[in-house]
Amino acid sequence: MEERLQKILARCADVSRRKAEELIAAGRVRVNGNTARLGEQADAEEDVIELDGACVKTRQEPQLVYLMLCKPRGFVTTMHDEKGRRSVAELVADVPERVYPVGRLDYNSEGLLLMTNDGALANALMHPKKSIDKTYLVWVSGYIAGKEQSLSQPIEIDGRKTSPAAVQLLHEADTTALFRITIHEGRNRQIRRLCERAELACTRLRRVQEGPLSLGNLKPGQYRPLTDAELHAIFEEIRKCQVFNAKKVEIFL
Repeated sequence: MEERLQKILARCADVSRRKAEELIAAGRVRVNGNTARLGEQADAEEDVIELDGACVKTRQEPQLVYLMLCKPRGFVTTMHDEKGRRSVAELVADVPERVYPVGRLDYNSEGLLLMTNDGALANALMHPKKSIDKTYLVWVSGYIAGKEQSLSQPIEIDGRKTSPAAVQLLHEADTTALFRITIHEGRNRQIRRLCERAELACTRLRRVQEGPLSLGNLKPGQYRPLTDAELHAIFEEIRKCQVFNAKKVEIFL
């Protein structure tokens, strides 16, 4: 497939698009033995591209991968950890493409975590102006009566108040309970801070939904690719937030 020569050079010669254009303009790039011109197109698989007389090892755009991982407790949401703790990277080590976590889940939290090599999507989902809901199952211990009100109220984190949370009591037994809590921002330790304010000890925290995506029956440590319908739904959700490249969204809608 033909594409602009400077785009191929930027991808395969580790230079910027501007630098690639400068190299072409300076006559340092040849395609099939002929000096290249600005605006010229080439096929990275079929054409012989040279820079300063040396063949450029061409490679195609990486395939974009979108995974849903059920993060277990006891894993950090980074690709490596300087403290030597287990990382989610080892759970997707058999994926040919290098994928990264979108957002985070605390070390002792579990559940739905998106993994992708699509930087634009990751940035859009983590954009500070987005408001994609996240839903958690929250197991707590303590005096339960009347705590739904306290859990639902905004809380100040890093000098800014959060939006109210949606709280549903699913089960209660003596001094333990299970809540379903939906928040909007997903700020640092937000759920655990809400529990602390309500004088409840959070004993287990599991994210089960992010926007239109549901964890379903995925077991801890397992992952699966997003379906076309799920991809469509998440890009539609992002488009509503108006923080993503509109042209890219149209590809999926």
